[in-house]
Amino acid sequence: MATGLAAPALAGDRALIDFKGFSPDNRYFVFEEFGIQDGSGFAYSNIYVVDLSTDSWVVGTPVRVMAEDETVSLPAIRNQAAIRAAGHIADFRIEVPVEIAALIGDGAPGTDARTLDFGAPGYGPGNVSGNYTLSLTTFATTAASPCADWFGSEPLGYELRIADSGVERLVHRDTALPRSRGCPVEYRIHSVVMPFQSPTLTNAVAIVSVYPGGFEGPDRRFLAVPLGL
Repeated sequence: MATGLAAPALAGDRALIDFKGFSPDNRYFVFEEFGIQDGSGFAYSNIYVVDLSTDSWVVGTPVRVMAEDETVSLPAIRNQAAIRAAGHIADFRIEVPVEIAALIGDGAPGTDARTLDFGAPGYGPGNVSGNYTLSLTTFATTAASPCADWFGSEPLGYELRIADSGVERLVHRDTALPRSRGCPVEYRIHSVVMPFQSPTLTNAVAIVSVYPGGFEGPDRRFLAVPLGL
């Protein structure tokens, strides 16, 4: 007798993320979000080059590539995006590998992804330097997009705080949302990443999943937030 798990109903598209690396001075960080767009079924890839010192995208980025029909594969679109972003990768010498300090996996049950405990990975099994906790909260705000007209509700902004052995400080708090953010309905902490062999968490980056409204439901995209420890 054949057995199997029932497939969940599709609603929105869930982008994946690929960490490309840091520059040698740890100032620049590059990541890619990619997937299949809901509604159209077209493959897409967006490559972001982030200046961590200013918490902004480098001029000329993100590099965005989307298929024009369903026959163009996701690997082909990702390759096109990589070619278009190659000049930025070379100019900023994105060659330092990314280390994942902590991650809330997509299949992790029983978590709302509003908090994440982490430290800097050390040498040897289980060795960690530091004791930090990220916490995320959301609140209603305003946006450049007409969210109430499109989705019948006001957009959400987020606040991110970090606690170092109980001493808490603000990392980020939204004001009015830029048009690039769309109309978010939810946020979740995804991970904390850092340059490979970095001795401190000074250049650590929090990755936040953001869920703007889409054709068939909320879509997942990603935000990179410098922690500046």
